[in-house]
Amino acid sequence: MFGIPCRASLPSGDQTLQSKEEKLEPIMQMDNQITPKKVRSFCSFRYGLSLLLHLCNVALMAQNMCLNLTMVIMVNSTGPHSLPNTSTEEHLENIKNPVYNWSPKIQGIIFSSIFYGVLITQIPVGYLSEKYSIKKMIGFSLFLSSLLSLLMPMAAEGGAAFLLACRVAQGVAQGSALISQHMIWVKWAPPLERGRLTTLSLSGNLLGSFIVLLVTGFICQSLGWPMVFYIFGACGCALSLLWFVLFYDDPKDHPCISISEKEYILSCLNQQVSSSTQSLPIKAMIKSLPFWAIAFGSFAFHWTNTIMVLYTPTFIKAKLHVNIKENGLLSALPYLFAWSFGILVGHLTDFFLSRNILRLITIQKLFNTLGLLLPAFFSLCLLYLSSSIYSMTIFLILASSTGSFCMGGVLINGLDIAPSFYGFLKGVTAIIGMIGRLISSTLCGVILNQRWESKWEESKFPEENWEFHSAVGVEMTVRPRREDGRATLCTKFRVG
Repeated sequence: MFGIPCRASLPSGDQTLQSKEEKLEPIMQMDNQITPKKVRSFCSFRYGLSLLLHLCNVALMAQNMCLNLTMVIMVNSTGPHSLPNTSTEEHLENIKNPVYNWSPKIQGIIFSSIFYGVLITQIPVGYLSEKYSIKKMIGFSLFLSSLLSLLMPMAAEGGAAFLLACRVAQGVAQGSALISQHMIWVKWAPPLERGRLTTLSLSGNLLGSFIVLLVTGFICQSLGWPMVFYIFGACGCALSLLWFVLFYDDPKDHPCISISEKEYILSCLNQQVSSSTQSLPIKAMIKSLPFWAIAFGSFAFHWTNTIMVLYTPTFIKAKLHVNIKENGLLSALPYLFAWSFGILVGHLTDFFLSRNILRLITIQKLFNTLGLLLPAFFSLCLLYLSSSIYSMTIFLILASSTGSFCMGGVLINGLDIAPSFYGFLKGVTAIIGMIGRLISSTLCGVILNQRWESKWEESKFPEENWEFHSAVGVEMTVRPRREDGRATLCTKFRVG
């Protein structure tokens, strides 16, 4: 699928420009080579590495999301933080669970603040991840994010401004880890296993969401909400140390990997050209329709996903009026299904390709369509067809989990069309997605600040609109140029 490079046809014009674009022209590569002898997947080092990265993503997402649920009991919406007549029991409860008087608008800004930190790291880190050690970038970023998580309760006690600053700094650390990790699979993933390896590692984000929503309510009631940050911060510090010990940037340098597995990985990727010897084809990227399709789809995915992640606990509280434990359980269920769907998508992608059942472009369009349209459809059902707690739970699960189908499309598509420049390409498309996150989270806070109970419908309409138009845009712009074996997808910049 990704073997010998071939070249796309270029429009006639200036010969110098044509010669220059021949170096930047890429393509997905296919079959005209001997397939290396495959080694076992089960208990292999590359899958162990994917599992380790899976756990690191669990920690990162847990640190990212825990504030979304603790905010439910951190905020006193009925009155000032300190009241003159408080009993001893209430005083002790306030020590265990400090309460702050933040409006929904302030809460929305706090929710979105971490994305500002993530936003400024995407392109620089994406570019630097192609040049420098991934081991150090991910390890130090995970450790810094975990350290800031440990400091979060102290920042909240200092006021909303301190908490905002801490969340922005944590966003810088998390953005660096989340964007640089994509370059791991350029050197570690055989082409026909990229779907499984990438979705296994990325699905840690979903499992992290499930875990934090499942256990946060219990921790808050028994130990207090500050312990949520202490526990996940400590776990992240431990994982960062484990990462430094077990991970190496290149399989040929790792002392623990078997010789047969090392030879298999290297032989699968021996046709891939390193981007360190090439200049960035920025002009060709800007002119590439597949690039803009990925960017547009990324914007739509992050727009909807952010609304679901940030406001699901608050939506459940407003509609069902449940306690913190029940809120956590109901909020966690969608992410368990999303985690399962994410891993399933990776296996289906590799299965369809290895058995020549579907072309790569067909698989990508299929999963993009499902991942963008189904959440919008089920969100409408959640608002207008939920007549009981059971129907509301079902639609909430489907609205949140079906977005995982994008793991087979826009979320990893850059690795297929441009592995040599994947870090920079992922950074650019991710920053466009982050813009969608910032707008959606802030907009929802402003809308809900006007009238809390009756504004949920208004906050959902922009979601369905973006999802529909993005799905149509991806379908119209990502097209195969020619067929060769399983699939061939051309763009206008070289993939190596």
